[in-house]
Amino acid sequence: MFSRKRGGPKHVRPDDAPQSAALAKSMGDAPAPEFGPYDSRQAPDGVQRLDLGSLLIPAIEGVEVRVQANPDGAVEQIVLVHGNSALQLGVFAAPRSEGIWDEVRAEIAAAMKSDGAAPQEFDGPYGVELAARVNTPEGPADVRFVGVDGPRWMVRALFQGLAAAEPGQEGVLGECLRGLVVVRDDEARPVREALPLRLPREMAEHAEQHAEGEDPTPPDVAVNEQFPGHNGRHAH
Repeated sequence: MFSRKRGGPKHVRPDDAPQSAALAKSMGDAPAPEFGPYDSRQAPDGVQRLDLGSLLIPAIEGVEVRVQANPDGAVEQIVLVHGNSALQLGVFAAPRSEGIWDEVRAEIAAAMKSDGAAPQEFDGPYGVELAARVNTPEGPADVRFVGVDGPRWMVRALFQGLAAAEPGQEGVLGECLRGLVVVRDDEARPVREALPLRLPREMAEHAEQHAEGEDPTPPDVAVNEQFPGHNGRHAH
Protein backbone atom coordinates (compact mmCIF):
# COMPACT_ATOMS: atom_id res chain seq x y z
CA MET A 1 0.00 0.00 0.00
CA PHE A 2 2.93 2.36 0.34
CA SER A 3 6.39 2.59 -1.14
CA ARG A 4 9.74 3.46 0.38
CA LYS A 5 10.37 5.67 -2.68
CA ARG A 6 8.24 8.68 -3.46
CA GLY A 7 7.62 10.81 -6.52
CA GLY A 8 6.67 14.44 -7.05
CA PRO A 9 4.78 16.89 -4.84
CA LYS A 10 1.52 15.72 -3.31
CA HIS A 11 -1.63 17.64 -2.46
CA VAL A 12 -2.23 17.88 1.29
CA ARG A 13 -5.84 17.50 2.34
CA PRO A 14 -7.10 19.82 5.08
CA ASP A 15 -8.46 16.96 7.16
CA ASP A 16 -7.80 13.29 7.62
CA ALA A 17 -10.52 10.63 7.81
CA PRO A 18 -10.73 7.00 8.91
CA GLN A 19 -9.95 4.54 6.15
CA SER A 20 -12.71 2.47 4.63
CA ALA A 21 -13.31 -1.16 5.51
CA ALA A 22 -12.11 -2.12 2.02
CA LEU A 23 -8.85 -0.25 2.50
CA ALA A 24 -8.35 -1.80 5.91
CA LYS A 25 -8.89 -5.25 4.41
CA SER A 26 -6.45 -4.55 1.61
CA MET A 27 -3.84 -3.42 4.14
CA GLY A 28 -4.24 -6.68 5.95
CA ASP A 29 -3.73 -8.64 2.76
CA ALA A 30 -0.82 -6.58 1.43
CA PRO A 31 2.68 -8.02 1.85
CA ALA A 32 4.74 -6.43 4.60
CA PRO A 33 7.62 -4.18 3.50
CA GLU A 34 11.15 -5.55 3.74
CA PHE A 35 11.94 -3.14 6.56
CA GLY A 36 10.19 -0.58 8.72
CA PRO A 37 8.88 1.71 9.89
CA TYR A 38 6.01 -0.77 9.81
CA ASP A 39 2.32 -0.22 10.15
CA SER A 40 1.19 -2.13 13.25
CA ARG A 41 -0.85 -4.55 11.10
CA GLN A 42 2.29 -5.61 9.24
CA ALA A 43 4.92 -5.58 11.97
CA PRO A 44 6.88 -8.79 12.56
CA ASP A 45 6.19 -10.68 15.77
CA GLY A 46 8.68 -11.78 18.41
CA VAL A 47 10.43 -8.39 18.79
CA GLN A 48 10.80 -6.67 22.15
CA ARG A 49 9.66 -3.06 21.82
CA LEU A 50 9.20 -0.03 24.05
CA ASP A 51 5.52 1.00 23.91
CA LEU A 52 5.13 4.76 23.57
CA GLY A 53 1.57 4.70 22.26
CA SER A 54 1.61 5.53 18.55
CA LEU A 55 5.25 4.43 18.28
CA LEU A 56 6.78 1.12 19.30
CA ILE A 57 10.57 1.36 19.45
CA PRO A 58 12.63 -1.83 19.15
CA ALA A 59 14.77 -2.52 22.19
CA ILE A 60 18.34 -2.59 20.92
CA GLU A 61 21.32 -2.95 23.23
CA GLY A 62 23.39 0.18 23.62
CA VAL A 63 20.67 2.61 22.50
CA GLU A 64 19.56 5.14 25.12
CA VAL A 65 15.95 6.31 24.81
CA ARG A 66 15.40 9.86 26.03
CA VAL A 67 11.79 10.93 26.40
CA GLN A 68 10.49 14.39 27.25
CA ALA A 69 6.95 14.37 28.66
CA ASN A 70 4.62 17.02 30.01
CA PRO A 71 3.14 16.81 33.54
CA ASP A 72 0.19 14.81 32.19
CA GLY A 73 2.49 12.08 30.87
CA ALA A 74 2.02 12.94 27.19
CA VAL A 75 5.30 12.51 25.33
CA GLU A 76 6.46 15.61 23.48
CA GLN A 77 9.84 14.44 22.23
CA ILE A 78 11.69 11.16 21.63
CA VAL A 79 15.43 11.02 21.03
CA LEU A 80 17.50 7.85 20.68
CA VAL A 81 21.20 8.24 21.44
CA HIS A 82 24.15 6.00 20.62
CA GLY A 83 27.74 7.18 20.78
CA ASN A 84 28.18 10.43 18.88
CA SER A 85 24.85 10.12 17.07
CA ALA A 86 21.22 10.81 17.87
CA LEU A 87 17.88 10.04 16.21
CA GLN A 88 14.84 12.19 16.95
CA LEU A 89 11.50 10.61 16.01
CA GLY A 90 8.10 12.12 15.25
CA VAL A 91 4.93 10.59 13.82
CA PHE A 92 2.08 12.55 12.24
CA ALA A 93 -1.35 12.05 10.73
CA ALA A 94 -1.52 11.85 6.92
CA PRO A 95 -4.24 11.38 4.28
CA ARG A 96 -5.47 7.92 3.41
CA SER A 97 -4.11 7.81 -0.13
CA GLU A 98 -1.36 10.43 -0.33
CA GLY A 99 2.08 10.96 1.16
CA ILE A 100 3.07 14.29 2.71
CA TRP A 101 6.86 13.91 3.04
CA ASP A 102 7.61 15.76 -0.21
CA GLU A 103 5.84 18.91 0.97
CA VAL A 104 7.11 18.63 4.53
CA ARG A 105 10.67 18.25 3.24
CA ALA A 106 10.32 21.35 1.05
CA GLU A 107 9.16 23.37 4.06
CA ILE A 108 12.06 22.14 6.21
CA ALA A 109 14.51 23.06 3.43
CA ALA A 110 13.00 26.53 3.13
CA ALA A 111 13.30 27.06 6.89
CA MET A 112 16.94 25.96 6.81
CA LYS A 113 17.74 28.34 3.96
CA SER A 114 16.15 31.24 5.83
CA ASP A 115 18.50 30.44 8.72
CA GLY A 116 21.52 30.54 6.44
CA ALA A 117 22.02 26.80 5.93
CA ALA A 118 22.46 25.10 2.55
CA PRO A 119 20.33 21.91 2.60
CA GLN A 120 20.96 19.22 0.01
CA GLU A 121 18.67 16.43 -1.17
CA PHE A 122 19.88 12.94 -2.00
CA ASP A 123 18.40 9.48 -2.48
CA GLY A 124 18.42 7.05 0.43
CA PRO A 125 16.73 3.74 1.31
CA TYR A 126 13.42 5.55 1.98
CA GLY A 127 13.53 7.93 -0.97
CA VAL A 128 14.67 11.56 -0.95
CA GLU A 129 16.46 12.67 2.22
CA LEU A 130 17.53 16.14 3.31
CA ALA A 131 20.88 16.98 4.90
CA ALA A 132 22.56 20.19 6.01
CA ARG A 133 25.02 21.70 8.44
CA VAL A 134 23.18 24.09 10.75
CA ASN A 135 24.29 26.61 13.34
CA THR A 136 23.49 25.87 16.98
CA PRO A 137 24.45 27.59 20.25
CA GLU A 138 27.17 24.95 20.59
CA GLY A 139 28.47 25.53 17.05
CA PRO A 140 27.87 23.96 13.62
CA ALA A 141 26.04 20.61 13.63
CA ASP A 142 25.16 18.07 10.94
CA VAL A 143 21.50 17.06 10.54
CA ARG A 144 19.76 14.66 8.17
CA PHE A 145 16.00 14.32 7.75
CA VAL A 146 14.36 11.08 6.60
CA GLY A 147 10.63 10.86 5.92
CA VAL A 148 8.52 7.72 5.54
CA ASP A 149 4.94 7.88 4.28
CA GLY A 150 2.71 5.10 5.58
CA PRO A 151 -1.04 4.38 5.56
CA ARG A 152 -2.53 7.50 7.23
CA TRP A 153 0.75 8.38 8.94
CA MET A 154 4.19 9.85 8.28
CA VAL A 155 7.33 9.26 10.31
CA ARG A 156 9.87 12.09 10.40
CA ALA A 157 13.31 10.93 11.52
CA LEU A 158 16.05 13.43 12.28
CA PHE A 159 19.59 12.01 12.46
CA GLN A 160 22.14 14.20 14.22
CA GLY A 161 25.86 13.99 14.76
CA LEU A 162 27.96 11.33 13.05
CA ALA A 163 24.90 9.48 11.69
CA ALA A 164 23.90 12.69 9.88
CA ALA A 165 27.34 13.53 8.52
CA GLU A 166 28.01 9.96 7.37
CA PRO A 167 24.79 7.99 6.68
CA GLY A 168 26.77 4.75 6.53
CA GLN A 169 27.62 5.24 10.22
CA GLU A 170 24.06 5.32 11.55
CA GLY A 171 24.53 1.76 12.87
CA VAL A 172 22.07 0.68 15.55
CA LEU A 173 20.09 3.91 15.21
CA GLY A 174 19.34 2.87 11.64
CA GLU A 175 18.25 -0.51 13.02
CA CYS A 176 15.84 1.30 15.34
CA LEU A 177 14.29 3.15 12.42
CA ARG A 178 14.04 -0.03 10.33
CA GLY A 179 12.36 -1.81 13.24
CA LEU A 180 10.02 1.03 14.24
CA VAL A 181 6.27 0.28 14.40
CA VAL A 182 3.50 2.87 14.00
CA VAL A 183 0.17 2.26 15.74
CA ARG A 184 -2.35 4.49 13.96
CA ASP A 185 -5.71 4.78 15.73
CA ASP A 186 -9.01 5.10 13.84
CA GLU A 187 -9.66 8.67 14.97
CA ALA A 188 -9.97 11.32 12.26
CA ARG A 189 -7.16 13.83 12.70
CA PRO A 190 -6.01 16.94 10.84
CA VAL A 191 -3.20 16.22 8.41
CA ARG A 192 0.21 16.73 10.06
CA GLU A 193 -1.14 16.59 13.61
CA ALA A 194 1.26 14.71 15.88
CA LEU A 195 -0.10 11.27 16.77
CA PRO A 196 -0.49 10.75 20.53
CA LEU A 197 2.50 9.43 22.43
CA ARG A 198 2.68 8.44 26.08
CA LEU A 199 5.14 7.25 28.66
CA PRO A 200 5.37 3.49 29.20
CA ARG A 201 3.30 2.41 32.19
CA GLU A 202 6.30 1.89 34.48
CA MET A 203 7.69 5.34 33.72
CA ALA A 204 4.28 6.99 34.15
CA GLU A 205 3.78 5.33 37.54
CA HIS A 206 7.23 6.43 38.68
CA ALA A 207 6.54 10.01 37.60
CA GLU A 208 3.21 10.05 39.44
CA GLN A 209 4.75 8.70 42.64
CA HIS A 210 7.40 11.42 42.57
CA ALA A 211 5.16 14.25 41.39
CA GLU A 212 5.70 16.15 44.64
CA GLY A 213 9.35 15.23 45.08
CA GLU A 214 12.49 17.05 44.00
CA ASP A 215 13.09 14.91 40.91
CA PRO A 216 9.90 13.91 39.05
CA THR A 217 11.76 12.65 35.96
CA PRO A 218 11.14 8.93 35.38
CA PRO A 219 14.18 6.63 35.14
CA ASP A 220 15.83 6.43 31.71
CA VAL A 221 13.99 9.59 30.66
CA ALA A 222 15.90 12.80 30.01
CA VAL A 223 15.15 16.11 28.39
CA ASN A 224 17.15 16.39 25.19
CA GLU A 225 18.94 19.71 25.29
CA GLN A 226 22.20 19.09 23.45
CA PHE A 227 20.82 18.31 20.01
CA PRO A 228 19.26 20.91 17.69
CA GLY A 229 15.99 21.63 16.16
CA HIS A 230 12.51 21.10 14.76
CA ASN A 231 10.59 19.92 17.82
CA GLY A 232 7.12 21.17 16.86
CA ARG A 233 3.95 19.21 17.50
CA HIS A 234 3.06 19.39 13.81
CA ALA A 235 5.12 18.16 10.90
CA HIS A 236 7.11 21.09 9.55
